[in-house]
Amino acid sequence: MRVVLASDHAGYAMKKELAPYITSLGHEVTDIGTYSSESVHYPMYGRLAAEKVATGDADRAILVCGTGIGISLAANSVQGIRCVNCTEPYTALLSRQHNNTNAIALGGRVIGIEMAKMIIETWLAANFEGGQRHTMRVDMLTAMSDKPVPGAYSALEIS
Repeated sequence: MRVVLASDHAGYAMKKELAPYITSLGHEVTDIGTYSSESVHYPMYGRLAAEKVATGDADRAILVCGTGIGISLAANSVQGIRCVNCTEPYTALLSRQHNNTNAIALGGRVIGIEMAKMIIETWLAANFEGGQRHTMRVDMLTAMSDKPVPGAYSALEIS
């Protein structure tokens, strides 16, 4: 599986440890930054990673910021992205099985590296269950995200 990995400065240390771990699980990893603990804006990295998934350049995205909240919100601004902020493996599992999530966010200041690894391993191994109930709901989410908001702009246009 092709996994895009991104973080802001608060998630950099965790992301740096996660890249080789994800590779060891047999996945192809593309790290799109940030590459230091120098302050950066999480919306840019969350959006860029989500766009890689939305365009088919990656199958899934793993995002890390201080809490996982901000970067997940940025990823969810991209049409077709279903990103969940996870602090434990059960939510990660159900997010794949029931919601067909294609991005996950972690809080580098909230959870430890071993918990992050358990969450990622669970999430990458899980599959969407499908079925009428779950498919209908995911289709509803997709339909909602496909309706552009008047006056909306890309985070990439912000300087």
